[in-house]
Amino acid sequence: MIRFLALLAALAALPASIAWGASNGAVTVQIVDERGVPVRNAVVELETSGWRGGRITFPWRMAMAQRNEQFVPGTLVIARGSTVAFPNLDKVRHSVYSFSKPARFQIDLYGRDQTRSHTFPVSGSVTLGCNIHDDMSGYIRVVDTPFAAKTDANGYVTLTGVPSGAATLTVSHPRLRAPGREMSKSISARGAQKIAVRLR
Repeated sequence: MIRFLALLAALAALPASIAWGASNGAVTVQIVDERGVPVRNAVVELETSGWRGGRITFPWRMAMAQRNEQFVPGTLVIARGSTVAFPNLDKVRHSVYSFSKPARFQIDLYGRDQTRSHTFPVSGSVTLGCNIHDDMSGYIRVVDTPFAAKTDANGYVTLTGVPSGAATLTVSHPRLRAPGREMSKSISARGAQKIAVRLR
């Protein structure tokens, strides 16, 4: 019992600690910043050799609306090759543009209740803006794995159906202090993991 408690204490003391449990094909990740504060809307993705490939689908809509002069949702995870709709739900006109390397494009101004779309054939992080409203920004993460999602308000995300074994876990966020605003680490794809990241 004493050895078991000592092991738990050692795991809890690690800043990027790994606490394994019965996985049942699920990996739970919590992302926190350098002060231990949960990070919301960080995109977590797992690439594992156990995945046999195939069509990638997600349960959420491939859409990012413009509402109240904001992109909604502010962060969207999509599979490579997906087409994203950009409906304008505001009374004012909007445009959509990106200078990001995976997707450089420009959608000219369009009005209320109109929709434009764009296809994303290259994986990576895409930052969006509007030429008329400088404060508007959106973030699309284009992935090559079905095991990807964004963290909730408490910094948690659970990826289900993950094959056990070695995997690469990648975290991306527009405020992450790292090349490309992302960081990766090798893990064993099971149980739970807590990762500390530095934000700018």
